[in-house]
Amino acid sequence: HRALKPPEIMLARPLGRAASRRLPNAALRTTQRHVSNYFGRMSTPWNPGIVVVPQQMAWVVETFGRYDKVLEPGLRFLIPLVQRVSYVFSLKEEAISVPSQTAITRDNVSVSIDGVLFVKVTDAYRAAYGVEDPHFAVTQLAQTTMRSEIGKITLDRMFEEREVLNVNIVSSINAAAADWGIQCLRYEIRDITPPRAIRAAMEMQAEAERRKRALVLDSEGEKDAEINIATGKKMSRVLASEASMQERINLGKGDAAAVEAHAQATAEATRLVAGALGARDGHAATSLRLAEQYVNAFKGIAQAGSTVVVPANAADVGSMVAQAMSIYKHTLHSNPAAAAAPGPAERAEATGSTALE
Repeated sequence: HRALKPPEIMLARPLGRAASRRLPNAALRTTQRHVSNYFGRMSTPWNPGIVVVPQQMAWVVETFGRYDKVLEPGLRFLIPLVQRVSYVFSLKEEAISVPSQTAITRDNVSVSIDGVLFVKVTDAYRAAYGVEDPHFAVTQLAQTTMRSEIGKITLDRMFEEREVLNVNIVSSINAAAADWGIQCLRYEIRDITPPRAIRAAMEMQAEAERRKRALVLDSEGEKDAEINIATGKKMSRVLASEASMQERINLGKGDAAAVEAHAQATAEATRLVAGALGARDGHAATSLRLAEQYVNAFKGIAQAGSTVVVPANAADVGSMVAQAMSIYKHTLHSNPAAAAAPGPAERAEATGSTALE
């Protein structure tokens, strides 16, 4: 038997028992063929006595208008004119398009929303006798549940929590359709269309959010750059101060070492001079050295400038040497250890006077 065309299916409705009794037999048979499962959109087959039930199909059989059994897939035997196939259901998962409808959110925004419902028949008996039109009933239930769930949340949360909406709608449909032999597997929101003014406001809000994020990113970049520059300057100054401190420490250590070395050299020279003075003919050599330094000093003064101030007895080198030696003698007399040995000093003085003469 051929399937009904879609327009005929949508207009077909089961007749009441009183109306069925008033129709002729041929019209009754035609009507019974048209009383198909609106969910699966299939017509009922004739009962020649032997029928073949396809896989994933469920045929509901009535005996004298009373429910008898559900035929499983395979070859089955029926009694003609006594038993008839009243309902045919497909046990496959089917997708039902939920028409677009208007719902109001919690913040009083009217939106147009539609979706897709995925359902399947789990109990052919309940699907046949639990509800008049399973397709229409589950579609209406999905629409009312969707309006109820949308009214609990705001517009912004509706776009963010579509998955939560889908889960809540599925659970509500399953709770209500348990007596219909239908199970809702999932529900997917297809389109959410807010009013034009709301869309314009949302676009402006999105653009403002993007500008805000751009400004925040720019300010954070400038902040990080200023922090990096200040940190670099700080580290540079710290390193420069540490370098200057280390340089001064090194210079101080160098100056101290130089002073110490100079003092040691001076002390060593003094010891050598003292040793030389205490040796034989040391006073004569000292007098000669003083005379040479005296002459060289006047020579340097004469070369340094055009005007030279000299003492009145500049030519009397002997008197200058004698004066230096008297200072030395005074030093020796002030030192008891040196005064205990006058012999060498007197000999050095005599030798120096002879040398000067």
